[in-house]
Parts: sequence; C-alpha cells; structure tokens
Amino acid sequence: MKKVMKITFIGVGNVGAPLADHLQKLEHSVTIAARNPNSPSVQAALSRNASFKVEPPLEAVKSAEVVFLATPFTANEAALSEVSSALEGKILVDCTNPVGANLTHGLKSERSGAEVVQSFVPAARVVKAFTIYGFENFEDNIYPGYGDLKPAMLIAGNDGIAKQTVSTLCQELGWEPVDVGNLSMSLHLEHMTLLWIQMARVQGLGSGFVWARLQK
Repeated sequence: MKKVMKITFIGVGNVGAPLADHLQKLEHSVTIAARNPNSPSVQAALSRNASFKVEPPLEAVKSAEVVFLATPFTANEAALSEVSSALEGKILVDCTNPVGANLTHGLKSERSGAEVVQSFVPAARVVKAFTIYGFENFEDNIYPGYGDLKPAMLIAGNDGIAKQTVSTLCQELGWEPVDVGNLSMSLHLEHMTLLWIQMARVQGLGSGFVWARLQK
C-alpha cells in the first residue's frame, strides 16, 4: 500500500511546480513554503493546482516528511537559513544546479552544489535528485514505444534510507531511480545537467530526450 507523504516545496518555479503538481495528483499532501503567498510563482502554482497548501517557510518545513529544494542555486543559502532548525533529520531533495557563465559548473567543479547545500543544513539528509534534465521532462516524462524501459533518474546521497524514500517517489512519478552513490557523486550529475542543456538548448536537439539504463 502506497504511503501518503507530507511534502513541502521550497521553490515552485519551472522545476518545482510540475513536480509538486504531479506529487499532489498522486495523493501526497503538498505544501508550498512561501514568505509571500501572493508572489507570482506561488499564484502561478496555485492556478495550476488549487489543492496546494501555502504556509510560511518554517511552519511548512516543520510539518513535512520530505522537503524539495527547487530554488535558483544562488538563493539556496538564504532559503535554507530560516528553516535550518526544522530540517534536522528530514529528507531534503536537492533539485538545484550551480550553473556558471557559458554553461560551466558554477563551483568550478571543485565541489558539488549538493555538498554545499549539505553544508548549509548539516543535520538534514540531503539527496540529489530531479536534476540532469530541463524542466520539460518534469512536466512530461512519458516516452512511449520502449516497452517497460523508463527514463532514468540518477540520485545521490549519504543516507540509504533517505535515498530509498526518494527512489519510491521517483518510481511513482514514472522514473527508474538509479543510485549512483554518495553525495559527492552529485558533481557528476550536475555535469550531466550541463551536458543535457548543451545538447537540448545550444545544439538545438530540443528537450524531448532523456537518459535510460540498459543492464544485462
């Protein structure tokens, strides 16, 4: 029997809004953490799905079992600072990417953005997930014609139980979760995001492609 989870989103832009929408339609309880409930992004999310709850950030995070971080990377520290105490022991799904000038890694590939996120909230159980693609594939990840083969969602983290919870959410959303290892492996996932952007946006391949895993 599927477990209904209390999920909070910090950030409901191009990435956060479709993920929140799909999770709510899977009957999870989804709350938007918002300082200003009348902000354009919150109102746009509510126009998409009126079933979202909207609460002040600290209240929204306190009541959550899983928190999705889907803000611009440069906003992460500020977004997490006011809720860090409430994140102790909770699963924090890092959906963000440090993108630098000319589509380079924003941290010069010296450290993953997910490890930086973990440093902001040391007591949280950070799992990198829902990156490696553009937002279009979070809106619609259906690729018919491949039998049982599902698009792969690569995840990384240091906590095995947290990764299993995120893997279950991935499966419910139609992805094949692929655990690539500890949180430090997020650096490679962030480079996969840059590769996808280069191919889709710069080279003009378009957003309608994903990675998949074939295994003997």
